[in-house]
Amino acid sequence: MKAALHKIEAYSDLQRITSLFLLFLLFSLPAFADGDTDGGVIEGGPFAFDAVGDGTPDMIAAGSITLTNNVGENSQWIITDDQGIILGLPPMPGAVNFDGAGAGTCLIWHLSYNGTIEGLEVGRSANDLVADCHDLSNSLEVIRTVPGDCQANAGELFGGPFEFDSIGDGDPDMLTPGSITLANSQGENSQWIITDNQGNILGLPPMPGVVNFDGAGPGTCLIWHLSYDGDINGLTIGQNANDLTGDCFGLSNSIEVIRTVPGDCQANGGELFGGPFEFCVDGVADNVSGITLANNSGTNNQWVVTDLAGTILGLPPMPGVVDFDGAGTGVCLIWNIAYEDGLTGLEANANVADLEGCYDISNAVYVYRSNSGAGCDPDCEAVGGTIEGGPFTFCVDGEADNVSGITLSGNSGTNNQWVITDQEGRILGLPPMPGVVDFDEAGPGICLIWNIAYEDGLTGLVEGNNISADLDGCFSISNEITVIRYETDGGTLEGGPFEFDMVGDGVADMLPAGSITLSNNQGANSQWIVTDDEGYILGLPPMPGVVDFDGAGPGTCLIWHLSYEGEISGLEMGLNAGDLEGDCFALSNSIEV
Repeated sequence: MKAALHKIEAYSDLQRITSLFLLFLLFSLPAFADGDTDGGVIEGGPFAFDAVGDGTPDMIAAGSITLTNNVGENSQWIITDDQGIILGLPPMPGAVNFDGAGAGTCLIWHLSYNGTIEGLEVGRSANDLVADCHDLSNSLEVIRTVPGDCQANAGELFGGPFEFDSIGDGDPDMLTPGSITLANSQGENSQWIITDNQGNILGLPPMPGVVNFDGAGPGTCLIWHLSYDGDINGLTIGQNANDLTGDCFGLSNSIEVIRTVPGDCQANGGELFGGPFEFCVDGVADNVSGITLANNSGTNNQWVVTDLAGTILGLPPMPGVVDFDGAGTGVCLIWNIAYEDGLTGLEANANVADLEGCYDISNAVYVYRSNSGAGCDPDCEAVGGTIEGGPFTFCVDGEADNVSGITLSGNSGTNNQWVITDQEGRILGLPPMPGVVDFDEAGPGICLIWNIAYEDGLTGLVEGNNISADLDGCFSISNEITVIRYETDGGTLEGGPFEFDMVGDGVADMLPAGSITLSNNQGANSQWIVTDDEGYILGLPPMPGVVDFDGAGPGTCLIWHLSYEGEISGLEMGLNAGDLEGDCFALSNSIEV
């Protein structure tokens, strides 16, 4: 009896053990028993081979990639390019020789799948696999380069487009910090670029958020990011970003910044045809005729008569009603102005240069008024002709400035004389030809070059007299060519010197607002420059106060202000400010940091 009981207890123990074992098996069965797959997690890399194609095998060391948590009936390693196209199906990553793949980027994946699968072929995309149940792991990069291979990547910009609709109102129009994000950039050097919509470089800020678009006027700007290795050429304000050249660089996509003003100005003064006219001041009415206006647009249009300097003499309803005989001797200009409501300054004795509002001015038609000459003498056959060339722009800098390439045609008369006047028509010089005149000696301002054809007996053609009002005889005056003489001054900087004694601690070291003042600067264009103590350009900020000197490391920086007219070259980071070249420029004194 006891033996029988022992047999029953032993059987019961065996039954319990068997049940527990079956239960264990049930819970430990792989997930694919329920049809689930998991490509797993692969760890290792990224891997880089920098001499592919040299014949030496480039293979991943055994054990450098680990695979965990994969689930599935079937397993396959996959090598793709960076677009997911399958390049190989090795038994394991370590079997692949990347030396023969050339430069580029490969991705390593692990695939788990149940049942059958379609598309698992070299040349197909890993994204197009079709199976009963499958899953891909994460990927690991294998970067393949050759010596000197360019890896600069400007990345991708996200944000915008941005629009500011009150440009020019004096309130800053700046991008909110973080409104533009940059992803996947790579390169030794990095630079933000602001261009117009043609790619012409307008600014090289340290970051987009420091740019105040309010002063740029209406239009469209583009924001770009540049990454580059080694040297780069053309990274200069005034140059075109499409013309950059260098060892290795890349430009990102661009983001638009649209700048408008309320009722953005679309006025067009149009184009005038007719004239020039020569009249005799003799008490008989002199009226122009045959002037036509084309291609003008705007809510309002106004005919304007000015002198040579732009001073408004009259605002007639049309040119033909003006009696120029009553104006006396001299030269008048006829213009058309197209404008929108709100224009100010359009009144007699004001200057067209002082108009404010939405407007546009046409070309001018000349009216010459004299008390002798071809306009007074029907027997006078002198013709001043047409001169072509210019206009010319010079810098008053102590170096000779001479014009060239001026041609004269259609003139007739026994004598011809080149004449240099100011904007009022006052004769400044009577050279044998325009090219011998050194305009630098005249200082800043505007000169006009003319030709006068005349017959013997002409009087009044002397320096100090007026080209039209003070001449007497048989003569005729050509059109004019403008010579603009600029003078620039970088100005005077006051403030500092400044000292930061904890650079590199991660705390921003920036100049307080208003700690540097600029005075007496002169020039159409302006740029702040930060250099090292040998003059090499470290930055081109919109203002000194946006520069964080903490990241510059110990040393001495110099802050300068540059004024310039026209084009300038050499205004690039890495170049020396002492090597700037341009039409007309000047640097201020410097301040130490």
